[in-house]
Amino acid sequence: MSRIVGRYALLLLVLVITVGPFLWQLSTSLKGVTEDIYSTPPQLFPLHPTPGNYARVADAVPIWSFALNSLIVAVANVVANCLGASMAGYALARLRFRGRTAATTVFLASLLVPFEAIMVALFLVMRSLHLSNTLAAVVLPGAIGALNVMLMRNAFLALPSAVEEAAVIDGANAWQRFTRIALPSARGTVVVVAVFSFMFSWDDFLWPLIVLSDPARYTLTIGLSYLQGTFVNDQRLIAAGTMIAVAPLVLLFVAAQKYFFRGVGEGAVKG
Repeated sequence: MSRIVGRYALLLLVLVITVGPFLWQLSTSLKGVTEDIYSTPPQLFPLHPTPGNYARVADAVPIWSFALNSLIVAVANVVANCLGASMAGYALARLRFRGRTAATTVFLASLLVPFEAIMVALFLVMRSLHLSNTLAAVVLPGAIGALNVMLMRNAFLALPSAVEEAAVIDGANAWQRFTRIALPSARGTVVVVAVFSFMFSWDDFLWPLIVLSDPARYTLTIGLSYLQGTFVNDQRLIAAGTMIAVAPLVLLFVAAQKYFFRGVGEGAVKG
């Protein structure tokens, strides 16, 4: 009995640590100006919930313009990663060519390199290409992630070889085998890649901060830091801006969760 109580207590503790900050931010964003957000004991549920803080955020800063820039970057990253990582993963898993093992090793080794170690070199490359202060410069470094390539490689390795060998006997070339057999079978992992790409690009703060200088091209994460500087004493508006930034991620995960969990299993079958 005590063991069961301990398990539930541990689960409750993990739930409070992981979900608690989100619920507190949501509660703060709905509290009116007459409510004390620093009351003792803390008041989780607003006494008079109001959506007015969201309207005040939109009136005070161009948050929708920031959100549109983030959406453009995130969608471009999703498309580039789904296409590029799928083709690269299929080549590493199914095609036979000289240097395949070395190429796989390079992808694995690149996972160990922290972004902070290469961001100066990336910035110099973008400047030499005359792409600094553009959304293209925000997209390009994460256009094809090494982690996504390895996920797709593992998903394609899990496919039975006999299916593809039958397609070869029927005269299918590599592109036909990729588009008609391999890719539909690994669509769960493609969804995982899409969710990861959207999430990482939507939440990215450091690289857009380095490469963007024009406020008109700021992404939402940079815009939120601008919001915090403007309303440093009004935590309700900061919380409302945070909820606006988190909402697309929550909606995306809810819409894709069925394929997401299946795709995680596909990508983890073989290492």
